[in-house]
Amino acid sequence: MKTIGFALCGSFCTFDKAMAQMKELGSTYKILPIMSHNAYTTDTRFGKAQDWVRQAEEISGREVVHTIVQAEPIGPKGLVDLLAVAPCTGNTLSKIASGITDTPVTMAVKSALRIGIPVVLCCATNDAMAASGPNLLRLLNTKNVYLVPLRQDDPVKKPVSLVADFTLLPKAIELALEGKQLQPVFLPPHASL
Repeated sequence: MKTIGFALCGSFCTFDKAMAQMKELGSTYKILPIMSHNAYTTDTRFGKAQDWVRQAEEISGREVVHTIVQAEPIGPKGLVDLLAVAPCTGNTLSKIASGITDTPVTMAVKSALRIGIPVVLCCATNDAMAASGPNLLRLLNTKNVYLVPLRQDDPVKKPVSLVADFTLLPKAIELALEGKQLQPVFLPPHASL
């Protein structure tokens, strides 16, 4: 059975979707949960940090990796067959594109990519078609990086925001393990104009 590293960043409004996918993936793969410092420690209107940590640990049966030191051996020791970042914030997306390794999640990505482990990004960012846009496109053209198809979540009120369709994460992972990008990458919006 393959192992999926499942990393969560601070797009707190999507944690419920992320946990649902972690649970679904847990029926097919072993799960190694990873959280950024903010995801691991920040209480928000979407829930208490320790409740999310507890849920991830219950789903996976493993402790959450939450430090840079814990994340560093993920690649070299072959701890995962694929790394999914779900949700992947614009901040994390931009750090990955720029080679910045200052969180457990960015370290896990660097650790995976340096030995060719596929990385699947399930983005949720309010500036994907603004400041984070060039980084999104750069990563779409980066070897071993795959995107979960995404769409504008609210084209009228948040015209530069994109959110991945979290329900497509399992299929994106399945194809990424074969070296393929799930298509189309950009989906039409749900709302009609």
